[in-house]
Amino acid sequence: MWTEQASGSGTRRRWERSPEEELHTAQDGWWQMTLRALRTLLLFSIILGLSLLLWGYVFQGCGPSPCKTSVCQDLLDLYLASGNTSVAPCTDFFSFACGNINRTGSPFQALAEENKRRVRRILETPGSWRLAPGEEKAFEFYNSCMNMSAIEAAGASPFRQVIEEIDQPELDVLLKQKQEPNYAQILREYLSYLNRLVTLLGGDPTKVGNDASYSLFINSQLNQFLRPGEQQQAQGKVFEMVTIDQLQRVAPAIDWLSCLQATFAPMSLSPSYHVAVHDLEYLKNMSQLIEKDLMKHRDFLQSHIIFGLVKTLSPALDSQFQEAHRSLSQKVGELTGRPPMPVHPRWMTCVEKTEAFFEPTLATLFIKETFKPSTHSAAMELFTTIKDTFISHLHTVPWMDRETRAEAQDRLTQLQVKMGPSEWALKPDPARQEYDDVQLGPSFLQTFLSCVRSRQARVIQGFLQPFSSHRLQVLPWGLKASYSIPDHVMVFPAGLLQPPFFHPGYPRAVNFGAAGSIMARELLHIFDQLLLPGGCPACDTRALQKALLCLERLYAALPSPKGTSFNVSRTLLEDAADAGALAIALKAYKKRLVLFRGETILPNLDLSPRQLFFRSYAQVSRRHLPPGLNPRGINTLLLLLRESLLPETSPRSVPNPLLHKSTPSPFHTCALGTVLHPTINSSTESSTPFKKKEEKKNPKFLLEMRPTFVFSHFF
Repeated sequence: MWTEQASGSGTRRRWERSPEEELHTAQDGWWQMTLRALRTLLLFSIILGLSLLLWGYVFQGCGPSPCKTSVCQDLLDLYLASGNTSVAPCTDFFSFACGNINRTGSPFQALAEENKRRVRRILETPGSWRLAPGEEKAFEFYNSCMNMSAIEAAGASPFRQVIEEIDQPELDVLLKQKQEPNYAQILREYLSYLNRLVTLLGGDPTKVGNDASYSLFINSQLNQFLRPGEQQQAQGKVFEMVTIDQLQRVAPAIDWLSCLQATFAPMSLSPSYHVAVHDLEYLKNMSQLIEKDLMKHRDFLQSHIIFGLVKTLSPALDSQFQEAHRSLSQKVGELTGRPPMPVHPRWMTCVEKTEAFFEPTLATLFIKETFKPSTHSAAMELFTTIKDTFISHLHTVPWMDRETRAEAQDRLTQLQVKMGPSEWALKPDPARQEYDDVQLGPSFLQTFLSCVRSRQARVIQGFLQPFSSHRLQVLPWGLKASYSIPDHVMVFPAGLLQPPFFHPGYPRAVNFGAAGSIMARELLHIFDQLLLPGGCPACDTRALQKALLCLERLYAALPSPKGTSFNVSRTLLEDAADAGALAIALKAYKKRLVLFRGETILPNLDLSPRQLFFRSYAQVSRRHLPPGLNPRGINTLLLLLRESLLPETSPRSVPNPLLHKSTPSPFHTCALGTVLHPTINSSTESSTPFKKKEEKKNPKFLLEMRPTFVFSHFF
């Protein structure tokens, strides 16, 4: 209630509570405190509940579950066949991942053969495709090639009929310098081969010896004119630009203008037209040989050219010619220590020739058959993640200056990528017009020659066309990505983005480990120039050279089989790309794990997602390692890569300046002291250079270091 009180300055009023009101106020305060406590408890309960839900979402919902689809089962079967699961991965990772690869074959070789089988299935089911007029010739050519009974029945007769139609055969040069071991025996084998060819062609038996001996003489002389590629590079004469008139004066025995005009018709040539000559000195010596000896024996020269035709046309000849050439290659291989020529089934030879002659048609059909929209979408998503990770990673490269880093980011941002086919494979109309000049029959050899002429005409016609905005013509069934520097376009062929390297239904670890590392590697090669001397004047060249030297010493120290070696300096760019690609692909994969749930693994393989990543990477890494590197070297390399990816905070870890944060060990189950989990001295500096004295003293010196400097200071 209100009360009044007089004072010198006037009357003041104040509120005074009654005992009832004070009791009511105390009760309100208690209720307020109770409500506040209840609200706090409710908020805590909500936070706890949400935390439990989030934990369940992340760790239970996203926990690895086995992939039981057919594509995963096929991949599991491949891993089990190519690896050796009886070997402990912590002790010998290479044998665990690739122990039986010599029996199963290289994954790239197996994929190349599988792509040929895909083309074969296309060619053997013509009724499954809607073909434009003219495109049916590809299927007719394949069927004619497979009809060996008709080819055998024709014998050598078609070959004798068309010999004079060939203007420029590919000479079958098989012999090296006289310093070649077993040279005399090689000559006898080659002479026997030529005698057999003359007999098959129905030649005069009395002239067999003379013709064959003279062909040997020509080959021997021409081989002596050859210069090693290293010598040409040292002299700066790998290619020389000369006019046709200059070429005529250097090698006058051949009418070069008429010869080149016939070859490149309908191009109009003149004596002042420039041509690129690979070995001008060779052509000069060849011209002198023709003028000195061969023009006096034109019959022998004609026989030599006919002998050379057999190799070029052997796929179109009967089995006797093919067997003669295969037998020669095998015997020469045995005498020279070369690997024997592989014997391919007939269908594979016919597929290869059909691919060569009818690329436009088969390219379109191959894309439709093997590269569905879902595959394209998944591949683009993977590439985008790899590229974004690379762009963000550029901020951590210590030797790059600010301007170079900004330019590199712009180049990656502006890069155009064609995933699956390049544009030429998607255009239907050229294929419908380019086969008008292909004449089928009456013999397969005549069909073969008609296709040779048609393909040559298309190549020349391409020279006459203006450059398109994207001129890359990557074969869709190929396994090699391509990058056009002037167009700044990168193409990943559909044939590469196939199992076992990529599939939308695979666990992400598999796609990132195999296809993802390949994509990262191709992106890194865009910046090869920066690693070359003088390639980046504004960069910290001292830091860059230090990193390059460290990497060079690392690869030089890897063991190789006795009696073999490899030039580290020649493979330095490849080595840097391999190391950087693995780091970027793994970083991108970890980022993907954080953002998305539902990770899967292969059943019955007992590998965590990150271990599966490395298992997948092993399928593609072996292809890029320097020649001569043995399994122990691969174990060492994987160990060093693994050491650069472990956290520093635990006894099973090392710091990771590459990623600038701790990373859990992908081999966390390996016992301390095993090859993949060695004892690491935490005081060792990551940038410590290799010491030859220590290497000789302790062969395990490499395994006891933390060479993260190697992999963290390139890209």
